[in-house]
Amino acid sequence: MKAVIQRVKESSVSVQGEIIGSIKRGLLILLGIAKGDQKTEADYLSEKVANLRIFEDENGKMNLSLLETGGEALVISQFTLLGDCRKGRRPSFIAAAEPEDANLLYEYFANRLEDKGISVQTGKFRAMMDVALINDGPVTLIVESP
Repeated sequence: MKAVIQRVKESSVSVQGEIIGSIKRGLLILLGIAKGDQKTEADYLSEKVANLRIFEDENGKMNLSLLETGGEALVISQFTLLGDCRKGRRPSFIAAAEPEDANLLYEYFANRLEDKGISVQTGKFRAMMDVALINDGPVTLIVESP
């Protein structure tokens, strides 16, 4: 399981011109689910993301987590994070989980963040989405399950 997380001042996701999710200060999380991923990977990643100290404290140091700041999360499923571009000109997506399995873990991941008290918005699984954001910093990190 792989996540690209971006610290944002605000972010939103639209499908066919209609905003279906939006947040203010928090994290935009692009989530890729690989074949073989299980709930244990989602548990690990949700714990890591919720507690990652990437928000500034009163001294301007990245010392606070999403939980500590009361920030929100916008979680977008993105199978293209599992694209392998090492050979040829077209990415291979054979490492990505099958849609049914991926959707279950995507929802499970979002629910795990909510269980921690984080306000979570989501995109629409398997839809063409437009994602807008105002990156804060910018701070962008890649987090992967072991």
